[in-house]
Amino acid sequence: MNYELNEEQRIIKESANRFLAESCSTEYVRQMMEDEKGYTQEFWNKMAELGWIGLPFPEEVGGAGMTFFDLAIILTEMGYFCMPGPFFSTVVLGGLTVLEAGNDEQKTRILSELAVGNRILTLAWLEEGGSWGPAGIQLRAESGGGEITLSGTKLFVPDAHVADTIIVAARTGDGPEEISLFEVDAKAGGVGITLLDSFGGDKLCEVVFDNVKVPAENLLGATGGAWPVLNNILLKAAVGKAAQMDGASQMALKYAVDYVKERVQFGKLIGTFQAVQFHCADMLTFADTIHFMTCHAAWKIAEGLPFEEEASMCKAWVSDSHRRLVGLSHQVLGGVAFMEEHDLQLYFRRAKAAELAFGDASYHREQVAQAMGL
Repeated sequence: MNYELNEEQRIIKESANRFLAESCSTEYVRQMMEDEKGYTQEFWNKMAELGWIGLPFPEEVGGAGMTFFDLAIILTEMGYFCMPGPFFSTVVLGGLTVLEAGNDEQKTRILSELAVGNRILTLAWLEEGGSWGPAGIQLRAESGGGEITLSGTKLFVPDAHVADTIIVAARTGDGPEEISLFEVDAKAGGVGITLLDSFGGDKLCEVVFDNVKVPAENLLGATGGAWPVLNNILLKAAVGKAAQMDGASQMALKYAVDYVKERVQFGKLIGTFQAVQFHCADMLTFADTIHFMTCHAAWKIAEGLPFEEEASMCKAWVSDSHRRLVGLSHQVLGGVAFMEEHDLQLYFRRAKAAELAFGDASYHREQVAQAMGL
């Protein structure tokens, strides 16, 4: 396949690169890692003005009506600059879930606010068991009196502490896949949110639902029929995370190549040493395969083709390859790259977090094996 960008896509990429180079310095990234909120309202408003937040949503709700492949271009640039903030949780996790599962009223009401930056969303699905499958969802939803009562705890919910709306996956029956999705006001009574410490500096939260009352009309999709939707969203999120790793890989490779072209040892540039050249060659191999596998999976999603196997193959390969690439970059740069003052450690932290997000390589290899009938 030829994944060369068309003119419109090149404009998207170049404008994203230009904006993030000016507005998302590593100093800003470091500040937001320490900041409890994790982003500034000014930065968020600029992204809304650029149309990024509404990019994959229909024009009738104020979006740009563009494809998942176009969104992946933006996510790649965000990964390149290690961009913090609730964009991924709002657009990929929350927005795409509403787009796929919501009725017309829910789509219009929620996505029209999201597209202009006036609503932050997130998706809560993981629980204490850490299972990515439907069996891991044990938070209960009990119906009665025209409302739903939610009871249970969700873990590692991204950006829940700044979200306006949390899309909650809850069990509504005893069957293995009887899962439903509910739109919950993040400030509703009984919702308790605790920001967790994280290695990657991303904002992950524990969210406790203590008999939280939700109107029955806040159900997204059919009762008990949400697992196929949720599984699709998590696979799309896996590809979106791979796109971010694609961009981060390009930056980690750039750090290494720039360094070996100027670092002198024993009177020679270290780029002339065969061992260093081999490391750089391996990094380029990883970077190129990460890019092409991510492009292929994102293209299948954009074209409306079956993408489940490609998404799992992509996440499995990219999770491992990106971690190894960043590790090789550390080896090439030596001890300086392990200092907190050097920016490569920011990418190492994100690499480990991204490797585990939405299923690690082992999980997705198992999904591919099952699809093969093994």
